Amino acid sequence: MNAQVEQARRAVAELYPDARGAVLGGSAATGLAGARSDLDIGVLLPEGHLSGREVVRHEGRQVEVFRNAIAELPGFFEWDRGRRRATVVFLYAEGLPLTDPYGHVARTRERARAVLESGPPPLSADEWELGRYVLTCWLDDLTDADPSERSEQLALADALLQEAAHLLTAHHRAWTGIGKWLPRRLLAADPARGGALLNGHRLLAERADPAPLLAAAHELLDLVGGPLREGFRHTWSR
Repeated sequence: MNAQVEQARRAVAELYPDARGAVLGGSAATGLAGARSDLDIGVLLPEGHLSGREVVRHEGRQVEVFRNAIAELPGFFEWDRGRRRATVVFLYAEGLPLTDPYGHVARTRERARAVLESGPPPLSADEWELGRYVLTCWLDDLTDADPSERSEQLALADALLQEAAHLLTAHHRAWTGIGKWLPRRLLAADPARGGALLNGHRLLAERADPAPLLAAAHELLDLVGGPLREGFRHTWSR
């Protein structure tokens, strides 16, 4: 871990010499990174710099950099919160400070932790209806899927799990995630129901048995208002 921290500090010093502060996130910050793991770094920059995300290679290691102009942080954090994943907010709230000569990192961490404590925004009534409708569709399709068509069955299971995670985390006003963070956030929000969804997904993948996943999804739908098909209306906005 110390070697990765020191490399992250060198990367910031060499690639962003005018940085006003930086943090190291991801597995490297917790000591769980492997020899080939990339480095996730948040860099605070002065006015005149553009916020963004870039991937570079430093000393043979891939580095994913989240650049944020200090003046844009309040608006950016609100946008990140609105996605209900708060990826960069978590990076600053839980990351390891690398350099903070002006105190910007300390202040940003306080702001990030306040955002996390406030939780994601609630879903609107229309968003709840859309979510129930979409999950109902995936449930019906998976119920009717031919078990011999494994590619279709697995694709439907993935789509169902994604929508179920969206609704279950929203029910608890908890953060959601994608990729490896989907199961982590799901279990953090609701160990019992989230665990049932994940276990059902695993059993379908291993045994082509959709029953446990379908049962877990039906239980979730009952929790958030029940299945929705007839009577659903949604207007597309342009």
